[in-house]
Amino acid sequence: MPFQAKNPATGEMIREVRSHSRDQAREKVERGHAAFQEWSRLSFRERGDLLQAAGRLLHERTDRYGRLITEEMGKPLVEAVGEVEKCALGCEFYAENAARFLATEEVETDARRSEVAYRPLGVILAIMPWNFPFWQVFRFSAPALMAGNTVLVKQAPNVPGCMEAMDDLMQEAGFPEGVFQALFVEVEDVSPVIQDPRVRAVTLTGSTGAGRAVAEEAGRNLKKTVLELGGSDPYLILEDAELESTVETCVRSRLMNSGQSCIAAKRFLVEDAIREPFQEALVARLKEAVVGDPLDERTDVGPLARPDLRKTLHRQVEESVAAGARLLMGGRIPEGAGNFYPVTVLSEVAPRMPAYEEELFGPVAAIIGVRDEAHGVQVANDTSYGLGGAVFTQDRERGRRIATEEIDSGACFVNGLVRSDPQLPFGGVKDSGYGRELSYFGIREFVNVKTVSVW
Repeated sequence: MPFQAKNPATGEMIREVRSHSRDQAREKVERGHAAFQEWSRLSFRERGDLLQAAGRLLHERTDRYGRLITEEMGKPLVEAVGEVEKCALGCEFYAENAARFLATEEVETDARRSEVAYRPLGVILAIMPWNFPFWQVFRFSAPALMAGNTVLVKQAPNVPGCMEAMDDLMQEAGFPEGVFQALFVEVEDVSPVIQDPRVRAVTLTGSTGAGRAVAEEAGRNLKKTVLELGGSDPYLILEDAELESTVETCVRSRLMNSGQSCIAAKRFLVEDAIREPFQEALVARLKEAVVGDPLDERTDVGPLARPDLRKTLHRQVEESVAAGARLLMGGRIPEGAGNFYPVTVLSEVAPRMPAYEEELFGPVAAIIGVRDEAHGVQVANDTSYGLGGAVFTQDRERGRRIATEEIDSGACFVNGLVRSDPQLPFGGVKDSGYGRELSYFGIREFVNVKTVSVW
């Protein structure tokens, strides 16, 4: 079955890529394993020169690749161009810092010399999602390649053109054959790849269900895994928050990538004392958002990436309203082509509603009233997820304390929206996964932390 890209704004079929057979997948693993023998012996400088070349190509082609992203998964063009630019910066960051992050460390012991060395593992399999089709791939592959590993990337089926473009780009940048490879295999053909002894580790960004399946298969085969899964990020708005800037930040976070981001704001927990003014201001600001053609630079919210995603989101909204949530705006599927969904706000959201319990992957905001800080923290943590979160207060030290000590998540920002940055570790807890990407933590996930002692 071919991988198919359908324009989510029109429903038009725009691209097909043939799947690899199991034999072809094994050949790719073999090429990656063979390439590792030489690639792992190159210096950081040699590997970094190639990654810098990839970064330059990304810089030069931001418009071309941005348009490709938008055509295949519907991201507004301005955001898609920014995604490509971020990939280039990620390449530069690891090319410049990998040698320092993985420098051998001497440790004083009773031996003549003891040290900790960081050595590459081999072939790493990456299973990547569609919502950030370039950034997710480079977020993983830039550090993995600089560490001396080779990579196989299985991209989501609805963005095959993006994967082909990245594969071609890495070849143009000069990476040797087998070091970076696209892998177009069906879901049922992933397990044999994980089972192959030449594949040393697996990373997945995707749903919690997919993470469990991959972790189970990897565990049976004793393979290291890093999982970045879903999120239902709480934004805790305290009584003393500055209303205008808080609402603006909340709108930007909720509408990021048309609401299709694991770290977008999902649940707005607002102290009762300011809930009404916050609610009114949020609705007024969201009514200004332009939903439409993602290639139009005036558009704020494009279509959802696939029809099934819109169907799921609408079910969550309808079931929440049936259970007692109040629909303040949106909530109705528009007529016409494309997978568009209106910006939607639900108030009086409570436990056992989908808007409270589940991840809302689209432009739907859930407002939950809380009595005070303690109640807000309790509701923030009343979720199976733990990827990101945010706290809004004019008392920055209070916000830092809550973010550090109280919110159970992999990241928590104060008076700002959650975002990934190459300089900072990224990942979650609970059903949002484990392990870390980015910073020096990310590059050390897929290495052999090796003790050497000389007597």
